Amino acid sequence: MLNISQKKQLVKRIAKDLSESQISILVDYKGLDVLKMTDLRSQLRAEGVQAEVVKNTLMSRASEGTDAALMKDYFKGPNAIILSKDDPVAPAKILVNFAKENDKLEIKAGAFAGKLLDLGELKQLAKMPSREELLGTVVYTINAVPTSLVNVLSGVPRAFVNVLNAIKEQKEAA
Repeated sequence: MLNISQKKQLVKRIAKDLSESQISILVDYKGLDVLKMTDLRSQLRAEGVQAEVVKNTLMSRASEGTDAALMKDYFKGPNAIILSKDDPVAPAKILVNFAKENDKLEIKAGAFAGKLLDLGELKQLAKMPSREELLGTVVYTINAVPTSLVNVLSGVPRAFVNVLNAIKEQKEAA
């Protein structure tokens, strides 16, 4: 049992984490055994995602002034809050995939960019490419532009030389 000062510190820390996160997702973990919950936490941790079980009254207080306050109606029953500061897609992917294999995990709602997300919207978010995939696409595109430009620019003199060679061969044949 936490005393009042410990609860205040916990609320303050969670409020800070909520305000710094890009996305927060609320899940009901009731029915998951310790091994499955540990597996889920390790998958999330590997992607830099934080998972925490917090009493609903403390969560309600901590969420004030953050996007997570949009989920207040869902603060009922046993909940875990999933927070990601860097990548909003990673936790959605992990949770949606985990929920497919473990029907006991219920994804209740999410808060992202000032909007309340339902399960369908979180599933859509999970289908998006990850941050690393998007960065790879950007790097490829940035690299492809100069390469294409060099090919186009070198094509003009090459074509000119080919025309001159054709004229030369034509005159030699005549």
